[in-house]
Amino acid sequence: MLVILSGVAGAGKDTVRKELMKKIEGATSIPSYTTREPRADDIPGITYNFITKEEFEKKIDEGEFYEYDIHHNNYYGTSKKILDEKAKTGLVIKDIEVNGTEVLKKTLTNTKVVTIFLRVPKQELQHRLENRIDRLPREEIILRLNRFDYEESKIANYDYVLKNDNLEKTVEIIKTIIEHEMKL
Repeated sequence: MLVILSGVAGAGKDTVRKELMKKIEGATSIPSYTTREPRADDIPGITYNFITKEEFEKKIDEGEFYEYDIHHNNYYGTSKKILDEKAKTGLVIKDIEVNGTEVLKKTLTNTKVVTIFLRVPKQELQHRLENRIDRLPREEIILRLNRFDYEESKIANYDYVLKNDNLEKTVEIIKTIIEHEMKL
């Protein structure tokens, strides 16, 4: 089963994913490929697979991605090979943006896909982005805020929508959702 965590940029997808990984035995995650520069807390191969734009475009041409998109001026994509390998072993939890979620839901017909959208009020999002530990450049904060309405407009495509205003509560609710979905 693939559980996709999605939502507006800065909604806490990665933080929630990390906490779920600690609490759900046997769960695994896969890093997306990206052309963005690594941040201080990034671990290549764990948080993302960092490659050049040219390498990314070559992978596109060779059909190596289930989905890819340009997001905040950088490519992001989900590797077919890595996702297929991990999905065979059980539960995969992946955080991904809204366009990628739509594509994966349509494409992965032999894998159960559960989608969860994390909501954050726009004012709270701006506060989070401005106070991140890794200090995003002002231009990136503006890009993310400008995309807010578009990302929110995709909510109807999700199985579950949660307000992410309390990390512990959000993680427990998603853990319950996963347990329920695995029984179906």
